[in-house]
Amino acid sequence: MECDRGPRLEMLWESCDPQQTLAQRFGFADADAVEGWLRVTLATYWDVTVESCERIVISDHNALAWLTTASGSLIAKWSAAPELFPRLSRVARLTQWLDGQGLPVSAPLPSLDGAVQVEVDGASMALQHVIDGDMLDVGDPQQVRAAGVALGELHQALGRSPAAEEPVSQRETFVPMMSRIARWLESEQPHVPKPAQQALRRLVGSAPVLDDVPQLLHGDFRSANVLCSGSSVVGVLDFEEVRFDHCVDELARSAVLLGTRFHDWGPVSPEVHAQFLAGYETVRYLSPSEQHWWDVLVLWYTLAFVPVGHDPTGWAESARNLTVGR
Repeated sequence: MECDRGPRLEMLWESCDPQQTLAQRFGFADADAVEGWLRVTLATYWDVTVESCERIVISDHNALAWLTTASGSLIAKWSAAPELFPRLSRVARLTQWLDGQGLPVSAPLPSLDGAVQVEVDGASMALQHVIDGDMLDVGDPQQVRAAGVALGELHQALGRSPAAEEPVSQRETFVPMMSRIARWLESEQPHVPKPAQQALRRLVGSAPVLDDVPQLLHGDFRSANVLCSGSSVVGVLDFEEVRFDHCVDELARSAVLLGTRFHDWGPVSPEVHAQFLAGYETVRYLSPSEQHWWDVLVLWYTLAFVPVGHDPTGWAESARNLTVGR
């Protein structure tokens, strides 16, 4: 049964006009034209009948559409950036493999010819089931701990995945962690609290060599991409930022950014950091060198998000709190 009104069109995080953006980036006159294209595309490549399209969201050169179909509630996700198409195909295959390992991911539905990422009309598209869950609430300690467990399990799986040795992006060059932080410390950061910078220098100066090997990571593990139901994680979304790095780097970055969604990014408390780490270590215990680097990286990522000028969400204060006693 079709809806009387067309799909709702919106931007995910950008402040530009969605109607103009749809035309400029994707070549569609309006949301109704997108719905018509989706009906034909899904029928042709997946044998799926679209009954209605409720919502279309634009994020950079990507778009998502929430669909009611004869096969249930689905999300069509496509990109209009051809340079990303090879990467998106690799990510889709990786997500499908993770689903086969029992991880809570949104696996792509194979097309009629078995492809998990389909190129059509200048776009690269994947089709997924809608996961019934809400974005991670960092005010819920059980969800935070469950998120830590989920990241630990994800790291273990990614470390043994068939894509573990596959280059994720030709544009990526791995830079050692020490070099990244040293470069940041050498740059001018007058807006960052000096005592916190000094504490970071001391931590880096005494940091041991990491005893693990960089591996494949999710790349953007935070509230916007973690769906929960009750105290359980039911979906880890958006593997498009998958990258190679040390596990403790993603663990610390995710802890710092765990509460962020699409707007007004702000820090979480040290208690949330600790809950998240405790969950992670039920799956993958940190070595002594990783434990030291956890402290380094949590402070560094917090400092890196201190804005120039007005700091409405309190990143500078969060950094000061992390350096008490150091």
